[in-house]
Amino acid sequence: MEEKLKGQVAWISGASGGIGAAVATALAEAGAEVAVGYHQAEAKAMQVVERCRSYGRKAQAVQFDVSERSSVERAYQAVTSQLGAPTILVHAAGQGMFGFFQDFTERQYDQMMDVHVRGCFHLTQVALPHMLNLKQGRIVVISSIWGQTGGALEVLYSAAKGAQISMVKALAKELARSGITVNAVAPGAIQTAMLDAQLSSHEQAELADEIPMGRLGTPKEVAGAVVYLCSVDAGYVTGQILGINGGWLT
Repeated sequence: MEEKLKGQVAWISGASGGIGAAVATALAEAGAEVAVGYHQAEAKAMQVVERCRSYGRKAQAVQFDVSERSSVERAYQAVTSQLGAPTILVHAAGQGMFGFFQDFTERQYDQMMDVHVRGCFHLTQVALPHMLNLKQGRIVVISSIWGQTGGALEVLYSAAKGAQISMVKALAKELARSGITVNAVAPGAIQTAMLDAQLSSHEQAELADEIPMGRLGTPKEVAGAVVYLCSVDAGYVTGQILGINGGWLT
């Protein structure tokens, strides 16, 4: 892969998970130094670090809780001291929540909003001053097709992902004159551990039949879109929600 991101420092939340790990690895392959953010899965995060380093990049695992401002601030300082201040921010931290709307609790509502919305708020506010000083930066949020269309039995998840999309569109307008782009990718059915936890192999096969391309997507395909949005080639692309869904529900 061409080193389009050489000289950039990328900070990814949720980089120990399927999509986040693929994004971190792809950014390293494209030339960026990478801060692999994780919450609890330290062993998986270290595996991602090693994959990033295999491309000759500096990479470091950084533990933090996206929902806690002080934790995010400490992580940012650690990233800056080890790799330099991030010029690329990817918010990939997230979790699914499956069930009937009337059965969800207020605590579960808070949990969804804390990870997907409050976390995005914290990360962006903390990383933004350096980008504003440079008049340069790339912010990418990993949202979901359910943030665009809504998903039955995933109402809280859909609401949180929809909030992310609105934040992206509004912030992109606010930061455009500062040379900072803000975009999201909205994956459809992607072969990840989260999908495995929700659907059996038989159910996944039935789902694949509903998708025009006849298959599930891969984390690597999502990561490729993120690399593009972080590159100089996407300098005039902002406020966009890029669907990675095989033609499903469009």
